[in-house]
Amino acid sequence: MDSERTALVKEEMRDAKKAVTELRAALERAGITLPSLGLDPVTCAAEPPRPLVELGRCTVETARRLAAALREEGDRG
Repeated sequence: MDSERTALVKEEMRDAKKAVTELRAALERAGITLPSLGLDPVTCAAEPPRPLVELGRCTVETARRLAAALREEGDRG
């Protein structure tokens, strides 16, 4: 992989990690925790990497809290 492509891949991975961090913080502000939230390692290992955010599984209570938070946000917009 040439240096330009390597730099692009590194930037994509930094951006994906930042997105996960931002989502985790926003969820925490809403009182929601998704324990499995992170980057999907399979998509990060692909060539070229196409990182996907893995939201993971959650309890029914957490799903309802997430839906309520999204509804509230939608009502504001």
